[in-house]
Amino acid sequence: MSEKKDVVAQESVPPMGLRMIAREFKKDKIAMFSLGLLVLLLLFVFIGAILTDQDKVMYVSIFDKYAEPGAISTQGHKFLLGADEGGRDVFGQLVIGARNSVLIGFAITIITSIIGVGLGIISGYYGGMIDNILMRIVDFVMILPIMLIIIVFVSIIPKYNVWSFIFIMSAFYWVAKARLFRSKTLSEARRDYVSASKTMGTSDFKIMFREIMPNLSSLIITNLTMNFAANIGIETTLTFLGFGLPTNVPSLGTLIGYASSGEVLVNRQWIWLPASMLILVLMLCINYVGQAFKRSADARQRLG
Repeated sequence: MSEKKDVVAQESVPPMGLRMIAREFKKDKIAMFSLGLLVLLLLFVFIGAILTDQDKVMYVSIFDKYAEPGAISTQGHKFLLGADEGGRDVFGQLVIGARNSVLIGFAITIITSIIGVGLGIISGYYGGMIDNILMRIVDFVMILPIMLIIIVFVSIIPKYNVWSFIFIMSAFYWVAKARLFRSKTLSEARRDYVSASKTMGTSDFKIMFREIMPNLSSLIITNLTMNFAANIGIETTLTFLGFGLPTNVPSLGTLIGYASSGEVLVNRQWIWLPASMLILVLMLCINYVGQAFKRSADARQRLG
C-alpha cells in the first residue's frame, strides 16, 4: 500500500526544469526538429570555422573569378560552392561568415538583455525619481535615428573590428528591453509576494532578481530568442549595405550583397543563395525553439 502511495506522490509532483522543457519539445515535433537542425548547423559552422583558414579563404585570385562549384582553383584546392568576383572561396566565406553572424548576434543579445532587463526591473521596482531619470534616458535614445548613428560610428571609428561593431550595436539596442521590462515590473511590484518579502526584511536586490525576475522568465526567454534572430538579421543587413563588418572579415551579408548585381542574381546563384537559405533556416529554427522554451516557462509559472 505504501509503495502505491509513493508512486502516486511521484506522479503528482509537477515536472520542473529540464524535464518540463523536454516534455514541451516532445509535444511539439516541429520544435524538436528545429532544435536538432539548429544544433547540427551550429556544430557544422563552428567546427568548420575552426578547420578553415580565413587567410586562404579571403585570398584574392583574379584568375578564379566566378569559378563554378566543383572547379579547381589556381592554388590547387576545390571550390565546393564556387568563387566570388575576387576568386575567393564561397564555401569558406559561408562557414566563417555564419560563425561571425551567430557570435555577433549572441553577444549583442546577451549584452543588451543584461542592461535592458536589469535597468527595466530597477526602474519599475523603485519608481519615483529613479524611474523618471531612467525612462527619460530611454526616451531620448529611442527618438534618435539609431541606424544612421550606427552607420556614422562605423564610418569614423579607427581600427574598426568585430568587437567595435558589437559595442556600437549594444549601446543603442537595450532601450526597448528596458521599457518593456519596466512596464511588467510595475505590475509585479504590486503583488502580495513582494509586499510580504518587504515586510520580512528581504533586501531589494533579492526581491528584484530572485523573486520578480523569475516571474518574468517567459517574457525574457521570448525576448531573447526573438532578439537573437533579429540581431543576426541586423548585422547581415548592415554588412549588405556596406556598413557592417570590415571588408576583410567574411560575412553572410557580403555574400548576399553580390545579388545586387543582376548578372550574379540570375546566372551565379551559388554565390548568394546558400547564404540566404542559411539565414532563413537559422531564424526559423531559433524562433521555433524559442516558442517551445516560452511554453515551458509558462507551464512552470502556472505550476508554481
